[in-house]
Amino acid sequence: MAVDLHTHSRVSDGSDSPTELMANAAAAGLTAVALTDHDTLDGLDEAQVAADRHGIRLIRGVELSLEWSRGGMHLVVLFLGPDGPLQARLADLQAARENRNSRMVDLLQSLDYEITIDELIAEAGGGVVGRPHMAAILVRKGYFLDPPAVFDDLLATGRPGYLGRDRLEPTEAIQLARASKGVPVLAHPHTLGLDTADEYAEAMTRLAAAGLSGIECHYGDYPLSQQQELANTTRRFGLIPSGGSDYHGTYKAGLELGTGRGELHVPDEVLEELEADQ
Repeated sequence: MAVDLHTHSRVSDGSDSPTELMANAAAAGLTAVALTDHDTLDGLDEAQVAADRHGIRLIRGVELSLEWSRGGMHLVVLFLGPDGPLQARLADLQAARENRNSRMVDLLQSLDYEITIDELIAEAGGGVVGRPHMAAILVRKGYFLDPPAVFDDLLATGRPGYLGRDRLEPTEAIQLARASKGVPVLAHPHTLGLDTADEYAEAMTRLAAAGLSGIECHYGDYPLSQQQELANTTRRFGLIPSGGSDYHGTYKAGLELGTGRGELHVPDEVLEELEADQ
């Protein structure tokens, strides 16, 4: 069994349609894939049809951006059904994202970048618009050499073209996930902005008490040694060491399904443990 529990499609901020994502997953030899688009479940039905056609098990999921003062905190929620309190809140989160995108376009225009909301919608293929779509347009228009340069200079947190948006608090998000029969996993913990082992331990203990199921230890950008160290630490908190590539297609060049940048391998038992924690 080959597993990837963190991927994105064009419905949020990836370059592949849900159908293309499943076809690429099959070509990569994956047997189970979680589609975890940002703040939306809209691509899951299309992905399910394609997954069935390719003999892949689709894990229905979502990725939430959470309120966290130290850095970026994201929660991947797996095994979601069509209904529940979290699913109901996603409409509010999508509205907040759309409002933020409109304000960011106005800001970029004020900084003399030619970009419109209609261009963003077209770039996203009718899905949820995100900053990678903005970056793709700005690269295509010759303002920057590549998407990482757009984020470094303009769209990353604290840069001139960035605006924040409404987000769920961590405990609220975890509780909504649990009430919706989902399994909450902390994504890519390196973005949390925690400086010491004590700070990390305090945060993980608090999140585990709120109902967190796992931490994304086997991550596409992490070398094997870091994955193992995180997995050992995660087990000490009584949590499951989950994993995934965080695949975005061409919007994150070199980050491949199932293997990340070459050293990613999500152990088979991780999927079984997470499913049992529903």
